Amino acid sequence: MSLPPSPVPDPRRWKALVFIALAQLMVVLDATIVNIALPSAQQELHISDANRQWVITAYALAFGGLLLFGGRVADLWGRRRTFIVGLLGFAAASALGGAATGQTMMLASRALQGVFGALLAPAALSLLAVMFTETRERAKAFGIYGAIAGGGSAIGLTLGGFLTEYLNWRWTFYVNIPFAVIAAAGAYLVIREPAGARNRSPLDIPGVVLSTLGLVALVYGFTRAEGHGWTEGGTLLMFGASVVLLAAFVLVEARVKHPLLPLRVMTERNRGGAYLSLGLAIIAMFGLFLFLTYYLQVVKGYSPLKTGFAFLPMVAGMIVGSTQIGARLLTRVPPRMLMGPGFLAASAGMLLLTGLEIDSSYAGLILPAQVLLGLGMGTAFMPAMSLATHGVEPRDAGVASAMVNTSQQVGGAIGTALLNTIAASATTAYVTAHAASATTPQAKQLVVFQSMVEGYTSAIWWAVGILLVAAALALTLITAGRPGGGAGAPGASGAAPDEGDEVKVPVLAH
Repeated sequence: MSLPPSPVPDPRRWKALVFIALAQLMVVLDATIVNIALPSAQQELHISDANRQWVITAYALAFGGLLLFGGRVADLWGRRRTFIVGLLGFAAASALGGAATGQTMMLASRALQGVFGALLAPAALSLLAVMFTETRERAKAFGIYGAIAGGGSAIGLTLGGFLTEYLNWRWTFYVNIPFAVIAAAGAYLVIREPAGARNRSPLDIPGVVLSTLGLVALVYGFTRAEGHGWTEGGTLLMFGASVVLLAAFVLVEARVKHPLLPLRVMTERNRGGAYLSLGLAIIAMFGLFLFLTYYLQVVKGYSPLKTGFAFLPMVAGMIVGSTQIGARLLTRVPPRMLMGPGFLAASAGMLLLTGLEIDSSYAGLILPAQVLLGLGMGTAFMPAMSLATHGVEPRDAGVASAMVNTSQQVGGAIGTALLNTIAASATTAYVTAHAASATTPQAKQLVVFQSMVEGYTSAIWWAVGILLVAAALALTLITAGRPGGGAGAPGASGAAPDEGDEVKVPVLAH
């Protein structure tokens, strides 16, 4: 099959990348910047321990539940326009969060941030996918994007610590406003979408309803399990409803003329493997951010700022892994040979953290663990994101990008809820077994700290296993070859290209 000539690249694409990256940094920052301010916000707004995690989960529920819809809106309405509306809406929701006077206002602002984030995030990634089509340039652009997507979470903890300590927790919301305004102005002036990239098909309303309700039920099921147990009726009802709704969504998408999520986007083996392994890795990482933040602040007595700085080695590792290892090797080795070893390196870093004790040394244990985690995740994230949007038709770029973000956001919500549940169970069991032997205030405090550490390490063991599964899936499911290699033609090994694919550059070899 002969390839049509590549379109002339947009001369402003690298300037556009600056504003796309800035917007992505804001979204990823917001997923964790609130973590470090949460103890202070919880105290001032009188948020109960039972509802504390909803400050995190409300954002993830709205974001994860609406991402497919947001991706489709970007394809239909225009990615630049959707991007700008998402940015301005996100800024307004952040202002509401910063001005929150109580629990209800805080949770509402977080949900609104999720809604506008669901418009913004897939529009940003799909703009990148349609503007960078040349293999080497694509590797560089996705290397930068992958570094931000991975390292931005840890940068959020650092910035959150600085703002909480020297201003107050409200600035962890207000800081989004200048990010959003600058990115929106830059996008308006610089970004131009390639001609003919929109998908003007009618909106699949049943698909929107089923996917949103199914994803929300899934995440809420995990969240509910923490407080009510895995076998409680409401928890089981949520999981059952999720299975039914998502199964109905797949059936609808297979039959309707203009599906919200064309199944060709998800069922292509390499993209499916990228979505799945990326989602699993995020489950492990998000739980770790929460545990390590509370360990450093509560058990070790670090200030919010010191806690933020304590995460910098992970940021550095992610940036190096994404831009220096992932981006440089993506054009030379198959993606699975970056993703598999990357997740294995991250699991080794996580394994070190299972040795946490009350008096663990930061330099001797936490620092090397973070470096391994950062290098591994950065190396794996970059090819995963590039692979997940490579070879799709321009009209499907929005929903393909939305699937990347969906796997991240749903994985994050599940990770926070699932690993928090495991940690809480282990903590309770330890306190029950040792409380009677603690007869002095100092001994009781020691039991409390030891029970927290016991809970964290129990959950981290699960995170190690999840990362090993992510590595195994990346190595076995992803069969794509080196971009630009000898077998670069679509279907080189008998694999048919996606139905209706409009190939603008050689797709990753099968």
